[in-house]
Amino acid sequence: MFSASAAPVPCELLVRADVVLTQDGERRVLADGAVAVGRDESGRSGHILAVDDAAVLAARWSPAETLDLGESLLLPGLINGHTHASMTLFRGFADDLPLMEWLGGHIWPVESELSEELVEIGALAACAEMIRTGTTCFTDMYMHELAVGCAVDASGMRAVLGEGFFAFPSPLFPTAEDAWACMRELRAHYDGHPRLRTAIAAHAVYSTAPEDLVASHVLAVEFDTFWQIHCAESPAETARCLELYGKRPVALLEEYGLLTDRALLAHCVDLTDAEIELLARRGAHVAHCPESNLKLGSGVARVQDMLDAGVNVCLGTDGAASNNDLNLFGEMRQAALLQKGVRRDPTALPARGALDMATRSGAAALHWPELGRLEPGRAADMIALDLSGPNCMPHYSP
Repeated sequence: MFSASAAPVPCELLVRADVVLTQDGERRVLADGAVAVGRDESGRSGHILAVDDAAVLAARWSPAETLDLGESLLLPGLINGHTHASMTLFRGFADDLPLMEWLGGHIWPVESELSEELVEIGALAACAEMIRTGTTCFTDMYMHELAVGCAVDASGMRAVLGEGFFAFPSPLFPTAEDAWACMRELRAHYDGHPRLRTAIAAHAVYSTAPEDLVASHVLAVEFDTFWQIHCAESPAETARCLELYGKRPVALLEEYGLLTDRALLAHCVDLTDAEIELLARRGAHVAHCPESNLKLGSGVARVQDMLDAGVNVCLGTDGAASNNDLNLFGEMRQAALLQKGVRRDPTALPARGALDMATRSGAAALHWPELGRLEPGRAADMIALDLSGPNCMPHYSP
């Protein structure tokens, strides 16, 4: 037990706010709370040492720096579970088109002309936008991911980089071996980086041969990372998969042993009851992208049904070309309101559940347990909301 007479313990930083929303196991909400930040047991800087009432921490810790945020709400940094960061370059390009026409007729042709320099510029713009709207970590699925990593590293954000691949030959990868070599290079380049990690990123079951999906999953196991793919994004995707393989997307992934707790499936709009139950049994994660699904007319994912079944569902923005922004606060609001409206149930996906998706659930989906909560031992990735504006008054419920 801490004694009031004990000498204060040095720390790097003490952050105080009128409200601290911890997202810890007890979902504590602290009025006049604070977070002490310093080195963890292994000596790494920037980790949470304590979260408690401001007066308690002020007596216990001697910080090198104190930051009093005043009339603010302090909470964990948000985690974007699915995006294509550099597609900020295409914001507003080819609007108001269905998914397959949008991809095949417009996006893929211009993407084939992208240079590494343009990809880095697009990623820098994405990082600036995400930081501005409270996102501190994201997982990416795109091309020239070394260039994306340069942008993320410069921004100070965290990211999991996934070099996307399609059926071979493709504009970037003549053969599968070329793709796997690129992924190995990416992994080696960022191995041990404190803020950048890598994952494996297959585009979709209809655009990638099953044997290449299996080979890429073997790489994910070798790298001990997760494996991400677009899955059941729309009825049109399901129809294409049935045409090619005689099976729906989830069934095809199951057939090849790809539904595991490593799998992060983006979208999952067109699911049956049995498929939802299967995802839960296999421990697969889902990245819900409500605004992109709406813009492309793909439909509304059955998020509450997935949560009820025990599926871990996080939130993503998708790319700015199909959104048209990278704002997870908008996604939280849209996700909650859609479930309430579609189900005609105002209790569906409550505010806490939507926030969980953007924090705790995102950390679980990215296999990055240090993130998503304000708890001792976790990374001090924090954001603050100004509560002094008229849209934040009164303060009934954080």
